[in-house]
Amino acid sequence: MNWIEIIDLRSAENGREVLKQTLLRPVTKNDQKGGLKEISLYHNASVETDLSIHLKWKAEVKNPKQSGLGLRLASALEEFGRVNHSIWIEEDKS
Repeated sequence: MNWIEIIDLRSAENGREVLKQTLLRPVTKNDQKGGLKEISLYHNASVETDLSIHLKWKAEVKNPKQSGLGLRLASALEEFGRVNHSIWIEEDKS
C-alpha cells in the first residue's frame, strides 16, 4: 500500500532556510527501514511562508497512522506557526 503523510506549516515569517535545517535533524535510518520512500518539501506559489512536507511511504499496513518521523517533524515545526498533519492513502489505480 502507498500512502503519503502531509505536514503543512503556515508561518508568520519567511524563514525557509532555518526551517530546512530544522527538517533535516529528525530523519534517521530507522525511518527509511519503516517504508519511507521519499521526502519532498513544497512552498505555496502565492504565500512564501506556507510550506508542505510530503513523506511518501510504501508498506503493508491496513491503517497507516502518523509516523514517528512525522510526529517529530510536526512537533519541531510548531514553534514556527500553525501545523496540520494528515495521512492520505493512494487509491487503487484499477
